[in-house]
Amino acid sequence: MGESDQIRVMTVDDHEILTGGIRFLLRAFDDIELVGVAHSGKDALRLCAETHPDVVLMDMIMPEMDGVQTTKAIREQCPDVQVLALSSFHNGELVRGAMQAGAVGYLLKGLSMDELAEAIRAAKAGRHTLAQEAVQALVESAGSPRKPGDDLSDREREVLALLVSGKSNAEIAEQLVVSLPTVKSHVSHVLSKLGVANRAAAASLAIKHNLVPH
Repeated sequence: MGESDQIRVMTVDDHEILTGGIRFLLRAFDDIELVGVAHSGKDALRLCAETHPDVVLMDMIMPEMDGVQTTKAIREQCPDVQVLALSSFHNGELVRGAMQAGAVGYLLKGLSMDELAEAIRAAKAGRHTLAQEAVQALVESAGSPRKPGDDLSDREREVLALLVSGKSNAEIAEQLVVSLPTVKSHVSHVLSKLGVANRAAAASLAIKHNLVPH
């Protein structure tokens, strides 16, 4: 297979272990070449201009510049590049945001390497690919719109309240008597469910909608 026949792929994720896993998986396919790995939205914009990928695999939850913002910026800067959202989360607002920003598909991390390869090939051809869970999330959010925070668990509300009070992850872990990785996971879930990119936005939303006691 000639080099021009290969699909050039760039991945964007702030977790190095996940980008390493994707790099390993894509080696199994002769028609797919990983040409760039970015760990932030800012990195992604720079690398996209340098490497000229055909398809970008985009994480949705990242600090500073989230996946929706980065997808929109890439589609504006490099309109020929197709973006595939690849996330652990699939709430309706997040899926809708990704699609409105110009993503050609929405996949969930944990899919098989063959499913990932097929989605990349479909994206290169301009065909949409949506995980069934993402479709269901869109249907549910359209049919019964929920107020922000309705789907937060009791523990996530505790974490949000401490976040609003300005506690760091380490301080939250100490107060709740849980590990730091557990707190980081809770914070990620809170940001995803609220559809925000960072702690400040989560705190602002929580205060605005009275999600935590004052």
